[in-house]
Parts: sequence; C-alpha cells; structure tokens
Amino acid sequence: MNRQSTEYSLPEAFLTQMKSLLGEADFFAYLEAMKRPAMKGLRMNPLKRPAGVPENREAERQWLASEWAAHSGPMTETEIMERLHPVQWAPGFSYEEPLRPGQSPLHEAGAYYIQEPSAMSAAALLGARPGERILDLCAAPGGKSTQIGGCMQGRGVLVSNEPNRARAKILSSNMERMGIRNSLVISETPERLSERFPAFFDRILVDAPCSGEGMFRKDPETRTQWHENSPAQCALQQQDILRAAARMLKPGGTLVYSTCTFNRTENEEVLARFLEVHPGFSAVPFQLPGLPAAGTGMQHLFPHETEGEGHFLALLCCREEDELRKNGKDFRKGSGGRRSTEVQRLPDIFRTGSIPGERLYPDGRMIWQLPDHIVPEMLSGLCWLRAGLALCHLQGRMLEPDHAAGMALTAGETTSALELTWEEMQRYQAGETLRKSAEKGYVLLQYEGISLGWGKYSDGMIKNHYPKGLRRRS
Repeated sequence: MNRQSTEYSLPEAFLTQMKSLLGEADFFAYLEAMKRPAMKGLRMNPLKRPAGVPENREAERQWLASEWAAHSGPMTETEIMERLHPVQWAPGFSYEEPLRPGQSPLHEAGAYYIQEPSAMSAAALLGARPGERILDLCAAPGGKSTQIGGCMQGRGVLVSNEPNRARAKILSSNMERMGIRNSLVISETPERLSERFPAFFDRILVDAPCSGEGMFRKDPETRTQWHENSPAQCALQQQDILRAAARMLKPGGTLVYSTCTFNRTENEEVLARFLEVHPGFSAVPFQLPGLPAAGTGMQHLFPHETEGEGHFLALLCCREEDELRKNGKDFRKGSGGRRSTEVQRLPDIFRTGSIPGERLYPDGRMIWQLPDHIVPEMLSGLCWLRAGLALCHLQGRMLEPDHAAGMALTAGETTSALELTWEEMQRYQAGETLRKSAEKGYVLLQYEGISLGWGKYSDGMIKNHYPKGLRRRS
C-alpha cells in the first residue's frame, strides 16, 4: 500500500479501507478512476425555464449549446453538444473541458446550478412534491435545496437549515439566485429545530457532514484533512443529526440519508444503530433511473461505476409514532418576534392579485411573502435569514421591490416586464445603465423569459438595480 499511497497521493489507511470495502478487482478500478479528471455537471432550474424550450433533456441540451455557441467562445453548437451528456437520474448534464458554464451570465441568472452528477441523486431520491412540508437539515451551500425547491414549484414549504452562519449566508444567496420563493433559510442546530418542529415534515433530507472521501478526486486538498479516525468522529455527529431528524418527521414520512463518503462506519453502521433505536423506521428498497436497484434501501455510488464523484444514499420510511418523537415540545406558538404592526402598500410593479395578502409578513425594513404552512409566530426566536420570498424593502422612506422578487417572479406577476438581448443582460449584471424604452417606473428585466432583476425607467434610460455585491465585470 505504501507505493500506491505515494502514487495516488491518498492516505494509506484510506486505501486499506477501500480495498476491504471493494474487493481487489474493484479497488484497482477505483484507483484507475482516480487518475481521470473529476466529473463536472450542471442541473437545469425548472423555475427559470427559458421561453419556448419544452421540459425535456434534448431541448434543454440544444438550447444551452445554441446559447453558448452564439455568445461564449469559438466552439460550434455541435462541438458543445458532444461535450454535454444527460444525467439519467436528475434534470442535469455532465460536461467536459473546455466548457465553462459557471462563467456564463446564464449561471448568474439562475438558469442552472453547477453540481456534479452523483450529488444530484439524493434530492432525486427524496421525491419532493408541490405543497409538501420538507426539511433539508444540512443544506449549505444549497445544491440539494435548490433541486428540492425546483421540484416544489413554489408551493408548500422548504426549510433549508445550516448551523454555520457563514455557510447559511451562501445558502441563502443561492436560494435567491435560483428563484426559490417558498423556503425558510435557517441557521440552527438540528436539536433546536427538533424542539420547534416535532412531527412536522413530510420529507426530510439529511445530507450529513462527513469525512468527504467522495471529494478526493474533485478537491485533492480534502485528502490531507482525512485521517484514520475521521469516519468514527463523523459518525458520532451523524447519529445525533439523525436522532433530531427522526423527531421532526411525520408518521408515514420519508427520510433520505446521504453522505459524500464511502466507508461503512459513516453509512451502513450509522444507519444500523439508528434503526435499532428507532423501530418505527425501516429501510425501503428503491431504484433511480440509470442506477442499479438498491434492494436493501442503501446504495453506494463509486466513481469507477457511476457518472460522478461518489455518494451514499439510503431511503427510510417512518411507519408509526414512537416515544422519542412524541415527547417533542412544540414551540410553534408565541409572539411574532420582529413583526411590524402593519403592511405598507406594495409597489405598483406587483400585479394586483398575484401576491396573497394573508401571507405578507413585514419584518423591520423588509416585507416577505411567507411560504405555505408558515405563520409569523413560528419564526419567533429562530435565527432565520430568509422567510419565503423577499418582496420589497425600505429605501429611505420608499418601498423598493427586492432583488429576490426580481429573480423569482414571472412577467405575468408584474405590471411591466422587458426582454434584454444577451449583450444587455451582460451589461445589466455588470451594473450598467441601459438605454432602452419602457413604461415609467420599475420594470422586471428578463432574458428569454428568465427573470434577472429590476430596473427603473426614467428619461430614456433604465437605471440599474442589480445589487452591487453581485455585479459581474463588464
């Protein structure tokens, strides 16, 4: 193992573990896969579908290739399509060099999310539906939460939690960019959330913090952070997180447990201990499109077998109430926290009837549109960053439409919308003023029906309201 450890720059204890897990033939296939470039991918955003492009993979592939070929470099549409490969289990693509989709203004517009293919599997397995109550318990930076949000189509509530406040801010920013309007972004410990939301959710995703063995090819620096005791140390935290998640799931609900690591200590053994303590839960067999059947309800995705970097998935069902879940204390009643006493008149840019008045929540200098199933009292005492959709904020004494609303609302939900060219979209995202005619006042700016944010027309030009902290280089 010493020679292989040096050749592949992998910890010797990790190689010993992988050989035991895979067997000799698959172990050497895994090592060969580690010599190849990391798999890259992007996932299309169904909430920001370009006008006229139907919801099917080939049409989306052709649209991306056409846009990039026309505006982003010397490659032809055919050459780009040859480097875009559909992911079977999720609405995404893997892509090859020299494509750089993260540098496109379409990425900033929220048309797609950069995410390697195997990481798309957990949210696909969760199977979120519009109208449900869903929790993503360890959500940053937001890849899985934005995927879930796309499936929910703005209906129901998605609670996206990240205990680390700095990472929660990144999560919140990604939810905004992708136009997710029904998410609470929260920064709390799982234990505290379980006290607040006992038996509340239909589905819960626990994408647990882990030793990150599946990231060794994508991010070689993670290899130096791994040590022989990493799996056991992570497993202790994972058990605590799962216990908290169990208290928040309704009877009959679904829980998906996932990691981006390979070892049994953090995967099968964590789940075995959880199921022993929670007899009301059981593992459920499943099969995702393009992947082998998981007859035990658990599945490893390895880079030498699957398109992606590596993941572990498990599907659990809660059959009945158990004592550990019945004893939760319900904190959903109480004061409204920071709520203001009245709602000012919304800016005229919002079309009458498109914003339900009973869900408006004024909080300090912001007015939010709360998700379904959420009332202001439920936010009391929580450390939250996003309470649904930020509609508008006070600028001096005037209410201005918020950028989050400009990323999420459609032309039909506003009184004024304007299509930009590709070049105008680039200039808008760079913070430039646009010389373009529109009705006086605020206007929703779009590219091929994809909402980009707000401008304000006056005297023959559109003043730029794209947030300064998000602006791209011209």
